[in-house]
Amino acid sequence: MVLPELFERFVEETPVTVMARATIEHALPPSELDALFEAHAERQYTRELLFSSVVDLMGVVVSKVQPSVHAAFKAVKGTLPVTLTALYDKLNHLEPAITSALVNHTAGRLESVIRGMHGELPPLVAGYRVRIIDGSHLAATQRRLDVLRGSIAGPLPGHSLVVLDPELMLATHMIPCEDGHAQERSLSKQILDLVNANDIWVADRNFCTTAILAGIAERGAVFAIRHHAKLTIVSGGTVRRCGRTETGEVFEQSVTIRDSKGGQLKARRITIRLDKPTRDGDGEMSILTNLPKGAGSGVDVAELYRKRWKVETMFQSLTQMLNGEIDTLAYPRAALLGFAIALFTHNVLSTVQAALRAEFGIEKVQDEVSAYYIANEIRVNNGGMSIALGPTVWEDFRAMSPAAFGRTLVRWASHADLSKYQRSTRGPKKPVPKRTRFPNKAHVSTARLLAESRKKSP
Repeated sequence: MVLPELFERFVEETPVTVMARATIEHALPPSELDALFEAHAERQYTRELLFSSVVDLMGVVVSKVQPSVHAAFKAVKGTLPVTLTALYDKLNHLEPAITSALVNHTAGRLESVIRGMHGELPPLVAGYRVRIIDGSHLAATQRRLDVLRGSIAGPLPGHSLVVLDPELMLATHMIPCEDGHAQERSLSKQILDLVNANDIWVADRNFCTTAILAGIAERGAVFAIRHHAKLTIVSGGTVRRCGRTETGEVFEQSVTIRDSKGGQLKARRITIRLDKPTRDGDGEMSILTNLPKGAGSGVDVAELYRKRWKVETMFQSLTQMLNGEIDTLAYPRAALLGFAIALFTHNVLSTVQAALRAEFGIEKVQDEVSAYYIANEIRVNNGGMSIALGPTVWEDFRAMSPAAFGRTLVRWASHADLSKYQRSTRGPKKPVPKRTRFPNKAHVSTARLLAESRKKSP
C-alpha cells in the first residue's frame, strides 16, 4: 500500500492520531456496520439513513468534536439524505440488541489486533480469563420530553452492564437496559449467557445472588464476588488468618452456599479487615469465591478483587475524556447508543495504548503514559488531519488482516514521543463532602414514565 507523503508526515508528527483513526476504520467498516444492523434489527429497517452514517455522526459528538447531535447534523447538512427529525427518530428507536452488538462485535475485532501484536497485559490469574463486570446508571438528562417536565427528580435514561477484559483493557460486552432503575440481579440471564469455562468473574455485591453464583459454577467458571448480606451462608468452617494486603488483614473460611436448585455450593469466604473504613463506613468486606486454593490464596483473591478499580477507571475515562452520557438524549435507546459508542471509543484508545506497550514495553507505558493526554491530542489534531488527507486514504485499513494491521500500528507507534503523554502526579484525595441539599431526592426512570404515558394514550 502506497501512502501519500503528507500521510507519512502526520505519522511522524502525531502518530497516535493516525493510529486512532485507522483503528476506527479497521474496527468499524461501514459495510459491516450496516450488516450488523440488518442482522440484529427487529422492527427497524433501513430507509434513506444508513446505520453507519448514524454511528459516524454520533462518534463526533461522543468524542467532543461537536457539542451536540444538532450541531453535528448541521456540520454535515447536505450529506445526509434525511431531516433532523428523521435522524432523532432513528436514534430514539434503535433496539438495544443493535447497541449491544456494536460493542461486542468491534471488541472482537480489536482483540485480534491486540493479541496479534502482543500488546496485552500479563494475566491476573494463570490459566484463567478474568472478566470484571459492573453496572452504570446513565446520568440524568435534560427534561425535554413531555413526561419529564413535571418531574423534580433527575430522569435516568437507562442502565448498562459492562464487561471489562483487564488483560486487553477492552470493554468486551455491553448489556443495555432501558429501565434506569433496573437492578443488576434482574439481568442475571444475560450475564450468565456470557460465561465460559475457565472464566473468573469479578463483581461487587450487587451481583451476589444465588442464581449468578450457581450459574457461574455450573458453567465451569469461577466467581470472585463481594458477599451481600442477604445471601445466606448455610455453614462455615474455622476462620483463619492468611496474610495481608495494602488495605488490611486477610482471613479465610470454607463455607457452603445453597444453590438455585436447593443443592449446596462449596466456596471460600475471603474477608479483609480494613485499616480504614470504606466510603459506606464498612470496616471489613468479604469476597465469595470458588477458585481452587491451588490456583490462588486468600490474599491472591483479595488482590484480584481490588482490580475492580480498572472498570471504575474505565467509567471515569468515559466521563473525563468522552461525552458518553449526552444529557440532551432523553430517550433511553438514543442515550444507550451514545454510551455504546463511548465504550467503542474507549476500546480504540486501549488499542492505541496496546501498540505503545508492544513498542516501548508494558512497564513504561503503564507507569508513565496518560490516556487523557493521548485522547486530547487525537481530539485536537483529528479534524485537520481528516481535511488534509480526505476519506479515501483510510479505506485500505478496513480490509487488512488483524496481524498486518497490528504490525502497522506498532510501526507507527515507534514515532511517538511518550514524554508528551506523561502522567501528572496527583496529591492525596480530598474527602467527598456529604450531600446536604436534597439528600433524599430519588431519580426517576425515563423508560417507566414513557411506558405509563403510552398506557394512558387512547
